[in-house]
Amino acid sequence: MKKILVATVKPFAPQAIKEMKDIADSKGYELVLLEKYQSPEELKQAVQQADALIVRSDKINREILEAAPHLKVIARAGAGYDNIDLDAAREKDMVVMNTPGQNANAVAELVLGMMVYMNRNKFNGTAGTELKGKTLGIHAYGNVGKNVARIAKGFKMDVMAHDPFVSSEIVERDGIKDVEERDDLYEKCQYVSLHIPANPHTVKSIGYDLLKKMPENAVLINTARKEVIDEEGLLRLMEERPDFKYISDIAPDNKDILEEKFPGRVFFTPKKMGAQTAEANINAGKAAVKQIIDFFENGNTTYKVN
Repeated sequence: MKKILVATVKPFAPQAIKEMKDIADSKGYELVLLEKYQSPEELKQAVQQADALIVRSDKINREILEAAPHLKVIARAGAGYDNIDLDAAREKDMVVMNTPGQNANAVAELVLGMMVYMNRNKFNGTAGTELKGKTLGIHAYGNVGKNVARIAKGFKMDVMAHDPFVSSEIVERDGIKDVEERDDLYEKCQYVSLHIPANPHTVKSIGYDLLKKMPENAVLINTARKEVIDEEGLLRLMEERPDFKYISDIAPDNKDILEEKFPGRVFFTPKKMGAQTAEANINAGKAAVKQIIDFFENGNTTYKVN
């Protein structure tokens, strides 16, 4: 019987685990849990007998993979996978998958929720502004970006998107204006929502020169990765632009400085909250188990990322 190890510092919800176990049991697989572990040594010990591994934001480095002689497939329950050493996995002939789209609606709802929160001055009792009629730019039109666009249209916002990897036909079919050049998106939109991955091309790519192009009363929303922000450039811009606001569910490294200098103009959730809904938790967990079983049974590597 093949063992699927679920290793999570931040555990799945009990209902998610129940449904994941039901799927595994029905196909003759054993689901093993390692929850709230305290050290890499605990994880190294647990992976020794695992044929498959499911993680969330847990760091899976070369040392962990070296300790897993039977491991064939790793499923990241979520879209981002920069927490996994893809090169090391490839060298050991391990398949790494993600579960795109399972958290998309949860992240999108958070984006609009944070926008409303900031527009209403954090609900402090003073008069705020409305989203209706404002222009929202979506930087990367993937699963999350599409859901952000759908919800924003419900607020009667004007929505634009930039994504060099998505055809203008797809964007415009959804009733969204396609913007070919990245800088044009920032110049035209009061609000920009980031959904780009963290990779060598995007790390620190959102900085001073780009953000200064945004119009008056600009708001940048980041539910992607903190690494894509040039934090020094952001700090400089906020010092020069008293109208600029930054909101994110990933606290930047200079969080304390930003909160001290710009109270009311920044907001960060206590931890990464994009996928923190019961529905997203269940969807991503079930998808991970199903994909692993499909890989072993049928060799399906549709969502392989390495």
